[in-house]
Amino acid sequence: MLVLTRKSHESVLVGNTPDGGCLLKVTVLEIRGDRVRLGLEAYVDVDVQRLEIWQQIRAAETAKSGETG
Repeated sequence: MLVLTRKSHESVLVGNTPDGGCLLKVTVLEIRGDRVRLGLEAYVDVDVQRLEIWQQIRAAETAKSGETG
């Protein structure tokens, strides 16, 4: 795991796109107490999900594939 320190309004870029851009830009929008608001700008072909939603989708896909096989 890469651990980075960022201040409010600072960003991190992830990956490269064919047109020279980045796959994902993560910006710290606000830090308030123990909460951090992040802004995500993703390349058009990149899906962005919260972890708990992604886990639900994967579980549903696994259950569905188990029913057909």
